[in-house]
Amino acid sequence: MRNAWPVVPGILATLFICGGAWADQINFKADLSGASEVPPVTTQGKGNATASLDTTTKTLTWTVDYSGLSGPVTAAHIHGPAAAGVNAGVLVPLGTNLANPIKGSATLTDAQVSDLEAGRTYVNVHTAENKGGEIRGQLQRSP
Repeated sequence: MRNAWPVVPGILATLFICGGAWADQINFKADLSGASEVPPVTTQGKGNATASLDTTTKTLTWTVDYSGLSGPVTAAHIHGPAAAGVNAGVLVPLGTNLANPIKGSATLTDAQVSDLEAGRTYVNVHTAENKGGEIRGQLQRSP
């Protein structure tokens, strides 16, 4: 037992270093609809967004699925900071390849991470017929 003590600091150091390599992941989701737009939009369009935040690198990865829109998607963004029912500016463009499903990632600022975690961001999908947005949904934490 006496010979085990010199090994303990090495084991603890290894656990400490390896423990720092594991990042926390926070998941988010949003149900997208025209009724959530401000003002509301009458549309057959609907969709959902899922996102995952790596809290160590501040990288947000997303997938947005949609259907039934009035036409092709012309833009898609994460907007904020804003509560549901309030409009805000673009925080993160969701890319240029807007074919269904929209997939991508971006590194967020500390302020953007804070707004995302507090539920003050939303996904907005725009079309030519609905330039302000056809479907929208507030990003909320999910299990």
